[in-house]
Amino acid sequence: MFDALMYLKVFLVGGFVCMLGQVLIITTQMTSARILVTFLMIGVIMEVFNVFEPVKEFCGSGITVPIIGFGYSLAKGAMQAYETDGILGLFTGGLQAVAGGIAAAVISAFIVALIAKSKTKQ
Repeated sequence: MFDALMYLKVFLVGGFVCMLGQVLIITTQMTSARILVTFLMIGVIMEVFNVFEPVKEFCGSGITVPIIGFGYSLAKGAMQAYETDGILGLFTGGLQAVAGGIAAAVISAFIVALIAKSKTKQ
């Protein structure tokens, strides 16, 4: 069933996250890498304080697709693995939770590197 309101929420929230990143790039001296790490940590903090799930219920993939969702997945995996595996789970659970996404990114980057022609920056 087509839910126009959900599509609108996803678009607005995802767009807001991207806009926030662009505002940080323009108005601060932060590098793109620091902004990505900041967004990742926002996702981790939201999961630690149990705020991410209610936001995810409201926003859908608008909040899970950006890097904030990756931080959430890392934290959730680490917390779940801690419950089953103890302290070792803190170190292994996060990576197990996001291994599929990391593998997809590496494979996609490899394929693009084979196809695309690199150019030096001027």
